[in-house]
Amino acid sequence: MNKEFFIKNRERLGEKLENNSMMILFAGEAPYKSADETYNFTPNRNFYYMTGINRSKMILMMIKRNNKVTETLYIEKNDPVMAKWVGEKMSEETAKELSGVESISFIEEFEDFAGLMLGRTEIDKIYLDLERQEFDIPATKSQKFAKAVVERFPYVTIKNIYHEICKLRLVKTSEEVELVKKAIDITYEGIKAMWKNAEPGMMEYEIEANFDYTLKKNGVTDFAFHTIAASGKNATVLHYGDNNCETKDGDLMLLDLGAQYKYYNADISRTFPVNGKFTERQKAVYNVVLKANEEVTKNIKPGVPFSRLNEIAKEVLAEGCKELGLIKEDKELSKYYYHGVSHYLGLDTHDVGSRDVVLEEGMLLTNEPGLYIEEEAIGIRIEDDILVTKDGYENLSAHVIKSVEDIEKFMAEGK
Repeated sequence: MNKEFFIKNRERLGEKLENNSMMILFAGEAPYKSADETYNFTPNRNFYYMTGINRSKMILMMIKRNNKVTETLYIEKNDPVMAKWVGEKMSEETAKELSGVESISFIEEFEDFAGLMLGRTEIDKIYLDLERQEFDIPATKSQKFAKAVVERFPYVTIKNIYHEICKLRLVKTSEEVELVKKAIDITYEGIKAMWKNAEPGMMEYEIEANFDYTLKKNGVTDFAFHTIAASGKNATVLHYGDNNCETKDGDLMLLDLGAQYKYYNADISRTFPVNGKFTERQKAVYNVVLKANEEVTKNIKPGVPFSRLNEIAKEVLAEGCKELGLIKEDKELSKYYYHGVSHYLGLDTHDVGSRDVVLEEGMLLTNEPGLYIEEEAIGIRIEDDILVTKDGYENLSAHVIKSVEDIEKFMAEGK
C-alpha cells in the first residue's frame, strides 16, 4: 500500500472534523503476557488505516482550524543502548515516507503541545477513537487520555471518531481488495496442504500444522484469527479452537481459517471428509449448506439490505432440513443453524461498520451458512469472501473448490 492511500484516508477524515477541533489516534502497545514477556504487537487498525505505520506507541494528531487541517505524527526517539537489544526505532524519514505526514515530532513533546493548544487556542473539541467492545474491559489509551483531558480542561468536548472511521473503512479500494485476494490465495494453499496430508487417526493439530507451515513459508506473520480445525462433534461448536482431538475414520472436519497479509484478512470455511470420501448422509447435509451458500451469493448486489442475506440462508436451510428429516417447521431451524450468514471483512476479520444498511459497491463481506447436527456428529460450514460490485458481486474465493465431487477428487489425487 503506498502513502497516497493513507493521505487520502486522512483527507476524507479531515472533512468530517469540525473547526477548532483536535483529532488524536494512538497506535497502541503490546500488553504484557507474563513477567517481562509481552504479546506480539499489532497496530490499532484505525491508526494504521490513517498512517500505514505499524510501530507501537506512535500518535497521530490532526488539528482543524479555519477549515484547514494540519497533521503531526509523534514517534519514538532512537535509543542507541536499547537498539542493541530490540533494534532501532523508526526514523523520521521512514515515518514520512510510509505515512505521507510531513510534520514529525517525538512522543515526549506530545502532551506539552496538546496542552498548549487546548489552553491557549480556541480548540474546544477533541476527537478520539473510543471503541469499547464490552463494558467491563480495561480502558484503552484513548479512554485514559479522554479522562485526563476532561479533568484538566473541563470546557473541552470529547467526541468519538470511531464510527466515522468505520464508515470510511466499510467501502474498500481496489488496493485493499488485492491484499485480501493475496490473503485468500495463501489461505487456499494452506487448505490444500491440509487436505493432502490428512489421514484418520491424526490429531487435529497435526492437520492444522500444515496450514501453519504454509503461512510461514509465504512470509505471513499472523493469522486472521485462531484457526478452527474441528473434527466430528467438535465441528458443531462454532468457535471450537482447542484442535487437540484425534480424528476418526468417517469424520468430517470443519476448517475455518485465514491468512493475514499486510494486515488484510481472508476468512474461508471448508468442510471435508478426513478419509477422503463423504458418506451419503454427509453428502446430503453438505449439499444443503452448499445450496444456501450459492443462493446467498447470487443475491449479493447493491441495494440489497444486509439483513436479507441471512433471511435467504435460513429459507434455503429450513427447506433442506425438512427434506433431511431434521425439522418439520421453519422455526425449528435454530436448533441446527444458530449464527448469521455474513460479516464484513478487511483490516479486521469481523470488520467494522454498521450492518443496518443496504449493500453498496465496494463492500466486502463473508457468506458462511452452516448446519450443526450434534446428535449425528456432523458440523458443516462453507464460507466465501464476496466483493459487492457495481452490478452484482465478485466471489474472491471462487477458486477455492467446494463441491463434494471436487473435494473428493482433489483428496484422492493428492494422496
